[in-house]
Amino acid sequence: MNITLSIDEQIVERARKVLAATGKTVNQAIREHLAHVGGDDQDLKAEIEFLRRTAGTGNSNGWKYNREDAYEGRIWRAEQ
Repeated sequence: MNITLSIDEQIVERARKVLAATGKTVNQAIREHLAHVGGDDQDLKAEIEFLRRTAGTGNSNGWKYNREDAYEGRIWRAEQ
């Protein structure tokens, strides 16, 4: 199917430059995005299945989430 999009020229030019580094075209990126949004993404389905299978199987070594630490930013600083 062919469609026509109205996109600001500056946005398209910036996207072209970024995508050129990955070897993709704007057309390819839009197709991939629409496939992802439309649910035709096998990788996404595999990742969701993996997360369902492995949810709750991790080992925190006794560490528990603490809301105050998260708000103070201590969790993120400790991991860096």
